[in-house]
Amino acid sequence: MKQMTLVKMLVAVFAVTLGTVVAQESKTTTTTVNPVTGTTTTESSTVSSQGTITAYTPSSDYITFRTTTDSAPSRYYYDKTTTVLDPDGRTVTWSAVRPDEPATVYYTRDGDRMIVRKIILSKPGTVYEKKETTTTTTTTRP
Repeated sequence: MKQMTLVKMLVAVFAVTLGTVVAQESKTTTTTVNPVTGTTTTESSTVSSQGTITAYTPSSDYITFRTTTDSAPSRYYYDKTTTVLDPDGRTVTWSAVRPDEPATVYYTRDGDRMIVRKIILSKPGTVYEKKETTTTTTTTRP
């Protein structure tokens, strides 16, 4: 009886650990309000793990990106503020983006859409995972 309980606990711990390792996105948001000025500061960061750009058409406003080989590709929308970097961190043009290329995509959510802020292209077989922090300041007046 005790052995079965121990086995069940170990299976549960393994499942939680595996779920954490396989997770493709992590997000942290911190909001602070300055009591004197009433200024609200929100810091949030979003990270997408290594994945593959499955489609890119220069005339469109999105790329399709797959985080695992088992998952369906999703649309990640970009705009003129989106930065594309090579593996060494140098800015490159959009012509460097190719289908079936490994990359790390940093994005924020806007409703159901994922808005890309930065794409880091990577060499095949290289895994990059970085964290980026953005700060938004909103002033509200009573």
